[in-house]
Amino acid sequence: MSDLRFVHMGFGADAVDYQEAWDEQRRVHAARFADEVPDTVLLLEHPPVYTAGRRTDPSERPLDGTPVIDVDRGGKITWHGPGQLVGYPIQKLPRPVDVIAHVRRLEEALIRACAEYGLETTRVEGRSGVWVLGDPVEQRLGGLSLDFDPRIEDEEFDPRMNGPEYAPSNAGQRREDRKIAAIGIRVAKGVTMHGFALNVNPDNRWFDRIIPCGIRDAGVASLAGELGRDITIAEVVPVVERHLREVMTEAVLAPRVIERPAAV
Repeated sequence: MSDLRFVHMGFGADAVDYQEAWDEQRRVHAARFADEVPDTVLLLEHPPVYTAGRRTDPSERPLDGTPVIDVDRGGKITWHGPGQLVGYPIQKLPRPVDVIAHVRRLEEALIRACAEYGLETTRVEGRSGVWVLGDPVEQRLGGLSLDFDPRIEDEEFDPRMNGPEYAPSNAGQRREDRKIAAIGIRVAKGVTMHGFALNVNPDNRWFDRIIPCGIRDAGVASLAGELGRDITIAEVVPVVERHLREVMTEAVLAPRVIERPAAV
């Protein structure tokens, strides 16, 4: 099947509990594997919840014991909640599966969506997701220099215990790199699960209780914060849908190339 359908599970007052959405992902995943449904993108908001991917370190979780749901996706710990558009693309890929190519397609769709609002975003090498780049170190507000930044030099430094100047939610004020969309996926039986979370207009202070995605030297951003104006989930949903449809349906899906050693 080459069609792509979008399912709006719930937004705002109808935000969807994480476990409910996870159960629905698994149901749709099984149906997609059996070719009973086309590729499907579930779109929704969640009530506030922390979720931890398989690579999450204990030191990256909330210090106050706030509950965290451990999930079977890649990546580390993140937050979902009001003001964040969450998308779970459930797509059948050719085998051998090219996971990186799938992640890049999701990034591309979100980069295009942000550009439609006049916000330039990009990828950062070695870090998944969509980013707003900060200023060169010497031009950043706050005067932090990488040569003296304890987040870089001290392996035991914890930004959660050292005041708002190090908080991930304040990265824009410091003019540092900041992630506006996180991506974490799983592929089972050649079909994708989990997906992306685009910060539209959330309270980014929720991220200050964790080490978002395990990254200590950057922060988080939102469309509303970067644009300096009000923007709603309802406004963003059709834009993201359009770019996802373009990227996911127009891409030439190809199996991952496996390099085999030459015969001796």
